[in-house]
Amino acid sequence: MAEQPIFDGQVASHYEAWYETPEGRRADELEKASLGQMLENFPQARSVLEVGCGTGHFTRWLREQGLFAVGLDLSAPMLAEAQSLDVLPLVRGDAYRLPFADGTFDLVALVTTLEFLDRPHEALAEALRVAEKGLLLGVLNRWSWLGLKRRLMEHFRPTVYQAAHFYSVRELERLLRSIAGEKAPIVWHTTLFTCPWWRQPSGLPWGGFIAMALLLEEERLS
Repeated sequence: MAEQPIFDGQVASHYEAWYETPEGRRADELEKASLGQMLENFPQARSVLEVGCGTGHFTRWLREQGLFAVGLDLSAPMLAEAQSLDVLPLVRGDAYRLPFADGTFDLVALVTTLEFLDRPHEALAEALRVAEKGLLLGVLNRWSWLGLKRRLMEHFRPTVYQAAHFYSVRELERLLRSIAGEKAPIVWHTTLFTCPWWRQPSGLPWGGFIAMALLLEEERLS
């Protein structure tokens, strides 16, 4: 996978600043609440690899949840920014050829990463290979108001999302089951960004952010 020029030094240096805006702080709170609920399905997990970690924003959060967290990204500028923000175990690597043995980590996470991969099936199969207990995904919802707004904005003010492919809940489920089997246990929540009074993850399929977990051991379903 060639390094995507959209994640260059200019993007890396400003990436974390968005989380300091009112919109960014609210999105961050809600997304982490949804991902946190997904993590509850893996009570025995101790380690996680975040593929496409960028500046390490969610890698740091995963560590705060008590996990040994390693970040992997192909973009050297993003990794340099991650290193400047915190001392994390970081690896420069390709999502399609992870430099780890089978089952190295309990979990593999891809948070706002799958949208930028042109071969998602291949990347998820590789993530599944190095995961012992399951996958944790955070993906922007194609059929949400947020997804629609992002797509419309690209026509007038292109951003990194110009290259993104958003997913629906069903599309994401089908993609996961195509690599893990039709009976693979999957759980998910979405985040309703457009409802300021709603702060809990939702079971509605049109929330802006999809948090989804694929469990490799069915008895771990909570």
